[in-house]
Amino acid sequence: MAYAAAARPRRSAGIRWDRVGRIALLATLLVILSLYVSPARHWLQQSRTAGEQKRELQSLRDDNRALKKRVHALRDPGALEREARRLGMVRQGERPYVVHRLPR
Repeated sequence: MAYAAAARPRRSAGIRWDRVGRIALLATLLVILSLYVSPARHWLQQSRTAGEQKRELQSLRDDNRALKKRVHALRDPGALEREARRLGMVRQGERPYVVHRLPR
């Protein structure tokens, strides 16, 4: 039996460097991953903001297009008179009439 005990390698009660290396690698990996969290969060936030701004830009372009059409329509000589009559204005010398209680 003395021979069997001598054939087995002795375990030292010291530090297990293979475990220390694994723990160090795991800690390094966690630090690296934590460094990516903040930039990833900012990227997602900016992506959402960019999408909202694109929708707002498209809405403003649509409004601009409609306003340009209105400007073009108001350049018509009769457009000024139509707009004034829509607002209830009359020409000088005309007699305005107001009708109340019209049937619906």
